[in-house]
Amino acid sequence: MTRELIYNAFLHLTPNHHSHGYWRTPEGQVQYGYTKLEPYVDVVRTLERGRFDALFVADVSGVYDLEFGDGTATVRAGSQFPEPDPVTIVSALGLVTEHLGIAVTSNIVQSHPFSFARQLSSLDHFTDGRVAWNIVTSYLTNGFQNFGYDRIVSHDERYRWAQEYADVTYKLWQKSWEDGAVLHDAATNRFFAPERIHRIDHNGERYKVAGPHLVEPSPQRVPVLFQAGNSGAGREFAVRNAEVTFLPSNTPEAAARDIAVLDELAVSQGRDPKSLKKIVQLSTVIGSTEQEARRKQQYLRDNADYAALRAFLSGGSGIDLSDIDPDTTLDELRDRVELGDHVRSMLRAAADADYGDGSPVTFGDFLVSKALLPGRFAGTPEQIADEVQRWADAGVDGFNVVPITTLGWWDEWVDHVVPVLQRRGLAQREYYPGTLREKLFRRGDTIDPTHRAHAVTLG
Repeated sequence: MTRELIYNAFLHLTPNHHSHGYWRTPEGQVQYGYTKLEPYVDVVRTLERGRFDALFVADVSGVYDLEFGDGTATVRAGSQFPEPDPVTIVSALGLVTEHLGIAVTSNIVQSHPFSFARQLSSLDHFTDGRVAWNIVTSYLTNGFQNFGYDRIVSHDERYRWAQEYADVTYKLWQKSWEDGAVLHDAATNRFFAPERIHRIDHNGERYKVAGPHLVEPSPQRVPVLFQAGNSGAGREFAVRNAEVTFLPSNTPEAAARDIAVLDELAVSQGRDPKSLKKIVQLSTVIGSTEQEARRKQQYLRDNADYAALRAFLSGGSGIDLSDIDPDTTLDELRDRVELGDHVRSMLRAAADADYGDGSPVTFGDFLVSKALLPGRFAGTPEQIADEVQRWADAGVDGFNVVPITTLGWWDEWVDHVVPVLQRRGLAQREYYPGTLREKLFRRGDTIDPTHRAHAVTLG
């Protein structure tokens, strides 16, 4: 490894992240503080104490299950509803931390690229270069309806839209201000050099943006770019645009195959594969003994709200999953013509996972052990470190750590798991200096020269 593995803390500003129903337990009631700033301040201070690389704030701009049943299941359960805007919290969390990166999710529907690029440049300044953008195309029909559309745009068209959106931001960040445009020279009465600041005059299919960018170049110029794309179009988008991409892999063996596909695709497009970090989700139940961890895992599953989980999956996939027989195998289910790309890739990853006995994986198995995202692996800190090593040996660059509860859980990871990872050389003991990009890639703070952001031109 060229550096220790990357660890991001996965978080939603919601009552329930992915532990649907756990809020009803005494342990889950910590989530009642989701509308207060102080609990998130406590989280980022804990993460920085544990030398996490970044806080990854996920987001959606719609309700999951409005197309199915009476449209109230996820609302009733508070499952990723309501959802405060994550951009609003970045400055506050940046102020109380020194090294922790803050990755914010924003989709192509909810904000115009000019105003969003301005927000991210501002936040990159205010955090001394620690901001990242998780680029998403949005997969909720209700999310599109909230911004004036009758229905969701088709899958591949969303990626074509996202490319133009990203290209507009690249032009603003990379091409509008030349190096040397910032003077602050009292002797010549030139605060800036106007001849080095340019309009972008973008005139595309969806956007017409004159420019110039209203914020001078920030420490990173381009925020670190995160993205998760599991379909063919999503992978193509990842190798053109992402610096950190999330794999759908449920096993190290699947991850090795997914990494090989991305690396080959990157090379074919002239991209340095090493400039694209590949990470997976890691969700654990931590116990002082294996037996304790298993008991805690079963407690989590026993308190799950499976009606809310089905509604959540239905809304995210665009497919009504409420009437599927639990004994239907995933191999049968994923081949159904009506399933969309998003749910097909999710089911493929689950079906390819090793459940231990070689038997076909059913939809019921999937709901209990795979669809309920938190707590998929239960063990002691030492066993968790063994699991991390398995993924590292398969070639992954790091993890999105998924908590049981977004608030309150992180001390358990930092106090008990991080020291074991550090002793084994699997987690950093101290922060590398510089911007988030420097910390992640251990080189300069500008985006890799093979990245698409360098190739865009004005106009």
